[in-house]
Amino acid sequence: MDNPILTTLLNRRSVRRYQPDLPSDETIQAVVRAGQQAPFACQMYSVLLSRKKKAPYHAPLLFTICVDIYKLERFMALRGWKLVTNDLSLLFLAIQDAAYAAENMVIAAESLGLGSCFLGAAPYKARRIQKEYRLPQHVFPLVQLVMGYPAESFPPRPRYPLAFTLFEDEYPALTDDQVREAMAVMDEGYLAQGYYRKQNVKIVLEDDRQETFTFENYSWTEHISRKNGQWYASPDELLEQLKACGFSWEASDLPPA
Repeated sequence: MDNPILTTLLNRRSVRRYQPDLPSDETIQAVVRAGQQAPFACQMYSVLLSRKKKAPYHAPLLFTICVDIYKLERFMALRGWKLVTNDLSLLFLAIQDAAYAAENMVIAAESLGLGSCFLGAAPYKARRIQKEYRLPQHVFPLVQLVMGYPAESFPPRPRYPLAFTLFEDEYPALTDDQVREAMAVMDEGYLAQGYYRKQNVKIVLEDDRQETFTFENYSWTEHISRKNGQWYASPDELLEQLKACGFSWEASDLPPA
């Protein structure tokens, strides 16, 4: 379909090399305003911006999109209400609010000639970010986003086939052949672009597993399998970060009714 919005969406890429040029205030504000127009439950998010911190990939802009229940508490108090909804329920809704806004920002930036890249490790650095930005309780960094004018050009990364993503009426009984077919689309696409070879990135095997892959066959499904087959077996680290930012859903930590 010949549609400029669809073209922008389908051509979006995660950019990891940037020009030093700083986008104008007008451009930055337009990107964030586009984020604000995303759907929301209670607008339970805030966007932090830094043009001074050293951002990954030498990007000129570093955004931190936060789950923010603090502002909800503040205006409820002015209305004479006390927040009683549990943190877990609020967190799920607030994650949706923040994620929708963040994606709108990415697409708006793309339409203005900017590139961007999400940094998903923010929740595991929550206490550090909390200190750096003086976050009040009930504000939690969900994701960081670098942005600027791209200094590289490459085709969009592969995605699963649509038939492996869009299921109508019910979830199908996937056969091994169907899974392998979807894996092949991802792996062959990444290999054709030399994605891991160019970055010289390969996750080290743990637990005495023997390395059998080279950059000729190491690709997306092996990379993702090594991540999720070796890292973060316990939720404790993430739960501690959430607790430091004022979130809790354990009965012993809840205030009396």
